Amino acid sequence: MSRQPRAFRLDDPGVASGSVVVTDEPLDAIEAADGVIVPMGPKRRAPWVGIFLTALSGLLVLGLGLAVERLIVDLYAVAPWLGWVALVLAVVAAAAFLAIIGREFVGIWREKKIEHLREAAADVLAVKDHKGAKAIVSDLLSLYGSRASAVPGTARLMGLMDEIIDADDRLAIAERELLAPLDAQAKRAIAGAAKQVSLVTAVSPRAIVDVAFVVFAAVRLLRTLARIYGGRPGLFGFLRLAKAAFNHLAVTGGVAVGDSLLQQVLGLGLAARISAKLGEGVLNGLMTARFGLAALAVCRPLPFIREETPKIGDVAGELLSRAEAAAE
Repeated sequence: MSRQPRAFRLDDPGVASGSVVVTDEPLDAIEAADGVIVPMGPKRRAPWVGIFLTALSGLLVLGLGLAVERLIVDLYAVAPWLGWVALVLAVVAAAAFLAIIGREFVGIWREKKIEHLREAAADVLAVKDHKGAKAIVSDLLSLYGSRASAVPGTARLMGLMDEIIDADDRLAIAERELLAPLDAQAKRAIAGAAKQVSLVTAVSPRAIVDVAFVVFAAVRLLRTLARIYGGRPGLFGFLRLAKAAFNHLAVTGGVAVGDSLLQQVLGLGLAARISAKLGEGVLNGLMTARFGLAALAVCRPLPFIREETPKIGDVAGELLSRAEAAAE
């Protein structure tokens, strides 16, 4: 038997004594926080840790170089052609190592550029800076200039560069022409990852399989979203993005797990009428979708201006519909 809705006054003794507790629905709270622009915050510096790691890395590189040099000399003493082969292999390995380092620096540079654009856009919108808005649009065009086929709005936006347009409107046009198609790709990627996680969790026989696939799906989703918005993260760039995404998730209050969340999201009593594995699958799918929205927020080069901020229902509505159908 369900309880009938009741109204309470704020000066009611029952409310004042704490016998009536008013709580927000978790999904409503999560979706209300989705549109919040979360600054990355000042970076805490640890100079001694950095000095220690730099010195230790230098020692390791010197030791490795000395070991390689001795190996080449020893091989040359055994047979000259072995020494030359070892020298060529060492040169190839050094070139590959420099290429990897260069890729890491380029990836981190692009991530910082995207982060700077997002923060600069927030400042421009706050003070209505027309020149700043024009500079941001120019940077966006340079960021997506090599992807004109994937982002067809670049040509139309370039034709408006010399027009007199308000800062808000200029950034809104850039958002519509450049980022709206990318947002659609990102939402499809998040929805696909959420459905995959839900399905695998529902049918997998072991909890370790669930955990492994959830981690794998989160890593793949973060890389996919970064590539969609122009990022090219290497290992360290990916770790930096992952940290930013989890920070965003924590600030917006999205990390809320447990059976109570599932019951309140799906409706009171609904989780009790579906199988435990299906309920676990839906919950993991919802949390994957929530992580995807946090990753989208840190990978997108602009805050949401005129475009609607994606919500849980936009990328995981099918999961809720499936669970409701299974419960009937």
